Amino acid sequence: MADTNKKDETLRRHTDLVPTLPSRENGGVTNKEVINDQNTLLTSSSLKGVMLVQQNFIALPTDILLATYPKCGTTWLKALIFAITNRSFFDFASHPLLTNNPHGCIPTLEGLVQNNNASTTLSLSSARLLATHIPCHLLPASVASSGCRIVYIFRNPKDVFVSWFHMKKLMTVKEEELPPLSLGVDIFCKRVNHFGSYWDHVLGYWNANSEFPGKVLILTYEDMKKDTFSCVKRLAEFLGQPFSSEEERDGVVEEIVKLCSFEHLSNLEVNKTGMLQFTANSAIQNNVFFRKGEVGDWRNHLTDEMAARLNQISEDKFGGTGLMSHIN
Repeated sequence: MADTNKKDETLRRHTDLVPTLPSRENGGVTNKEVINDQNTLLTSSSLKGVMLVQQNFIALPTDILLATYPKCGTTWLKALIFAITNRSFFDFASHPLLTNNPHGCIPTLEGLVQNNNASTTLSLSSARLLATHIPCHLLPASVASSGCRIVYIFRNPKDVFVSWFHMKKLMTVKEEELPPLSLGVDIFCKRVNHFGSYWDHVLGYWNANSEFPGKVLILTYEDMKKDTFSCVKRLAEFLGQPFSSEEERDGVVEEIVKLCSFEHLSNLEVNKTGMLQFTANSAIQNNVFFRKGEVGDWRNHLTDEMAARLNQISEDKFGGTGLMSHIN
């Protein structure tokens, strides 16, 4: 996917660029160095991925790109998209998702480019299935010009924060390096994260939905939990692979919903004991991707003051978009 000379040049530019950019301490939740690129706060490692993708990835009209902010339902949606687009190739009794983590079925674009792999996906679909956490305005121009399909999922930011904080807790080597929950909220609200502000990330793709009608699908985690069946049908239609009346009669939609459910995926052996290699220097245990998958779990963790602070930012950012109806 990435030309070696071009990749090496990008890495050199990244090495030269980082020291010249403003940095901000972030309490040790991600990296100590957070830099600013086009008014977006990114960690140095995230900026490297963005630069490599911008310089080395060319989108195709047939591509399917799942864009998410971390901890918004990425794992679940990867499983659903993989199952929907490959349903004619795999039997449910011996499906790849039974022995592979969803992140191994649909690779992350940043990881593919850094690993210099053309593809590591298990998909047999003619469309390339890819995922990314990159903010919309930092994607390569070819994503917009190609007309490829983008699926984006929105989730209540209070639940996003709680899930994000708990993942950082699991991945922190030394407990004393993890800040208290109150400082974590402060970090999250000040946009000090791997991929910048959650609210700006959502708005970028929300606006793209209006700018490129029919090419960007916005799903909400809350709607998907409430009526997974209808959301899966809607997703299949958007991907150009609607379920036939025969498939619906044979229970194919229900089988996909069951296969990709949190309860089923989280109890598979591969997702309890396996390890996922994102890049040569980055590996994560598969069980980290499965915590609770609940709507409204933030109530068990946030104080009224923390919740009010997150709500105020949401009102300021999302007012008039209709997104506030999913925040309670």
